[in-house]
Amino acid sequence: MSGLTPEERLGRLRSSIDNIDAALVHMLAERFRCTQEVGQLKADFDMPPSDPAREARQIARLRSLAEDAHLDPEFAEKWFNFVVAEVIQHHTAIAADSRDEA
Repeated sequence: MSGLTPEERLGRLRSSIDNIDAALVHMLAERFRCTQEVGQLKADFDMPPSDPAREARQIARLRSLAEDAHLDPEFAEKWFNFVVAEVIQHHTAIAADSRDEA
């Protein structure tokens, strides 16, 4: 970015950030499509909406990935916990809907 004004550099960096944000939204949407299917499967077979053992394994895995990527592992864990809380809400709602349909 040599030879660019600070404003031009800022504009390029912000454009990259915007592209990354768009990719993250699309990746989260795909993740939630998958977890909706998991929720339906769990409801169909009367499985609990959460799986604490899997969540613990995922937290350990994501913390390690975050460290390798030079991202704060605490942040990665907070993000994961936020997403999982939303997923569990979805799974609980799917299970309730399945019971209502039965």
